[in-house]
Amino acid sequence: MSNIELWTWIIVGITFALYIGIAIWSRAKSTGDFYVAAKSVHPIANGMATGADWMSAASFISMAGIIAFMGRDGAMYLMGWTGGYVLLAMLLAPYLRKFGKFTVPDFVAERYYSKTARVVAVLCAIFVSFTYVAGQMRGVGIVFSRFLEVPINTGVIIGMAIVFMYAVLGGMKGITYTQVAQYCVLIFAYLIPAIFISIQMTGNPVPQLGFGSELSDGGGYLLDKLDGLSTELGFAAYTGRGSKSMIDVFMITVALMVGTAGLPHVIIRFYTVPRVRDARSSAGWALLFIALLYTTAPAVAAFARTNMLQTINDKPYTEAPSWFSNWEKTGLLGWEDKNDDGIIQYRADTAVNELSVDRDIMVLANPEIAQLPDWVVALVAAGGLAAALSTAAGLLLVISTSVAHDLIKNVIAPKTTEKRELLYARIGAGFAVVLAGILGIYPPGFVAQVVAFAFGLAAASFFPAIILGIFSRKINKEGALSGMIVGIIFTAAYIIYFKFISPESNNAENWLWGISPEGIGTIGMALNFIISIVVSRFTPAPPEEIQTLIQNIRIPRGAGESAGTH
Repeated sequence: MSNIELWTWIIVGITFALYIGIAIWSRAKSTGDFYVAAKSVHPIANGMATGADWMSAASFISMAGIIAFMGRDGAMYLMGWTGGYVLLAMLLAPYLRKFGKFTVPDFVAERYYSKTARVVAVLCAIFVSFTYVAGQMRGVGIVFSRFLEVPINTGVIIGMAIVFMYAVLGGMKGITYTQVAQYCVLIFAYLIPAIFISIQMTGNPVPQLGFGSELSDGGGYLLDKLDGLSTELGFAAYTGRGSKSMIDVFMITVALMVGTAGLPHVIIRFYTVPRVRDARSSAGWALLFIALLYTTAPAVAAFARTNMLQTINDKPYTEAPSWFSNWEKTGLLGWEDKNDDGIIQYRADTAVNELSVDRDIMVLANPEIAQLPDWVVALVAAGGLAAALSTAAGLLLVISTSVAHDLIKNVIAPKTTEKRELLYARIGAGFAVVLAGILGIYPPGFVAQVVAFAFGLAAASFFPAIILGIFSRKINKEGALSGMIVGIIFTAAYIIYFKFISPESNNAENWLWGISPEGIGTIGMALNFIISIVVSRFTPAPPEEIQTLIQNIRIPRGAGESAGTH
């Protein structure tokens, strides 16, 4: 067993024991505990839990990898996810918390006075959540495959078992306090290697500043050096405009932004605090905790890309560093000697290029490439697992509550007792874990791409229904239902066609207006808004009591009081 593997077993073992211990200590005893942690979570703790819930494997593992390969264009993920969180905190969280229900389908059902609306919202929540959770499970498999040297599929199964333990046992209460611990693990795991490498390369201990500093070896500014390395190999300048069209970059950014604001597992977090003002406070804390990672990601991307190009390109394969062979074993890094010269050649020209690099490995491989201590490498592995498992747990809770609370309790069997409802929620979580694992073993793309699809689906389905539900008294059930159905069907059909039915035609020439599947959620959202408004104008207005309810939600009266119901 290598030193890295030993350290990984130790650090991952300690963190997993901590997560399971917290789940046992805070196990749910009622549906209130299971769904919203009895509305008893402190705003700072909820801010940390929200940060961990929101910063998934895509944020920790995949985002810096995307920026490392796409350069400036990769910032669309950074802007979309960060901007979306601000949108959620400012426009949605306080109003939904004041409404005082458990779930997004609860809000949709009551606001649009319809069981059919509840069922449509439940189906949308489940579809979005399963798409998103596939990316998390894939991230878990990648971490296990490299650092514990087990097959990716085995890693996914281990992750399933851990999530099952604390999601099914603790519900939202267990998940919340587990996510506080996971946030601490993931942020230390992200920042420590970034600080190490920033000092190593630029002498500056602050990665956000080191990113724009001069190199310690006198080789000029870091980004100038990276631009030069990139153009020499035939790639676009790292800081220049990439291959994506401006319309596609814009559409993906908007889809990620509004998709964030419509994600049910993030929205439900604002129901776990005692008061409306606590929802606002925890949103602010979460933004601070999220910013620590997101402002560091561009620096991590630049460090990783520069080190990778300098350590392996144009080097004899027999002299490749140990990190290269370690990742080659996982199948996520590959070399094909096309000209039989034994030299590793990484080029933009696919006819000449001999190296294939899965972008999801960049953050995880970064400490090894920089030759950091083995315990730092293991810490990054634990951080990647914390990020993936925290979000997976939140998503699985959304799925289980959608089934037990929104579908069974409120539609199929209204007389279900609280004890039986809790049992149904746990069974639902169990089935969700198994299906999530299958999606992790057979994912429809790399981690951040899969997550981008989920955000697009959320943008096309939930966001317009929630925004119009809060800010317009004129939108009725017919309008909202029509909009949600058309939005999600259009978006899902577009993604499924280009990713599964006709992947060979998945290029800018065949896309609608040059918009990729990752960005099509913006068009789905626009369709949802238009159809909701138009249909509402030609159908009966909402009942007077619903219009009064909406007015009461928007008035900040009693914002400091407990808002359990309306």
